Order: sequence, then structure tokens, then C-alpha cells
Amino acid sequence: MAIAKNTICLWYDKDAEAAARFYAETFPNSAVTAVYRAPSDYPSGKAGDVLTVEFSVAGIPCLGLNGGPMFKHNEAFSFQIATDDQQETDRYWNAIVSNGGVESACGWCKDKWGVSWQITPRVLTEALAAGGDEAKRAFEAMMDMKKIDVARIAAARRG
Repeated sequence: MAIAKNTICLWYDKDAEAAARFYAETFPNSAVTAVYRAPSDYPSGKAGDVLTVEFSVAGIPCLGLNGGPMFKHNEAFSFQIATDDQQETDRYWNAIVSNGGVESACGWCKDKWGVSWQITPRVLTEALAAGGDEAKRAFEAMMDMKKIDVARIAAARRG
């Protein structure tokens, strides 16, 4: 597979392949497309170790790099996954959190590799786009949530 013109490169300590396989199992339109092994020793690994992994997350091309422990993921980068209902929201949130991840606030969680995810129901995005009092009520309701509650956001939109 030819690498895309623009690819997100995610730095992992040593688990790029495990992370990519988890994402491919969890999100639709996701796959692991190639695994490349180091041709010789490098600062954080040996010849034959997995060096890079080509994968996609919900159609977005990515490259996982096993670069070692020097750099850590943080909230400055996140994947935002739009969901259509509570069932889909719960499925993705629970997959990430139950696989060693942690909950955060306002629809954010972090997977066990430290990558941040925003599991964002479309009802929330639409409420914020509506502006005015509707957006204010939905935003204020969201501020008290970890995982987004679709019914509470819909109720807040209505007032």
C-alpha cells in the first residue's frame, strides 16, 4: 500500500502494532494495512522489532512509530469520533476505557497508550452549532459529564 500524501504519525514506546490492531477492531472503516520491522538495531529497539505500522482509524491514514519512551501523547492531539446515538457512544467509550483507558471530562477519554479520544455525539455538535440559548444549555449540560449523555443533551437543547 502506498502511504498517503498526508498521514498522521503517532509515536509509541513499543506498542504501535497492538494499538493499531485495537483501533481496527474498535472503529468501523479502520484497518492495519502494513507492519514493518527494523532492518537493524536502533536507539529503542533491535533488528527485527516492529518499527512502524500503517493503519487507518475511521478512514484517516495513520502511521504508528515505535520510537521509544522519550515522547508521550497528550491532549494537544486527539481523535474525535462522531457518534449517532447513545449505543454507539457507549460502545466506543466503553471499548477504550475498559481496555486500560481512563475517563476524562466533556466526552474525552484516553486509551491505555495515552492517545486522547473525543467520543462526540452528533446531537452535541449540532446543539453547539445552533448557537444562542440552545448552544448555551447544551454546553452547560456537557460540562458536568464525562461520557456524553445523548438524552440529557437533547433535553438541554429543548430547554
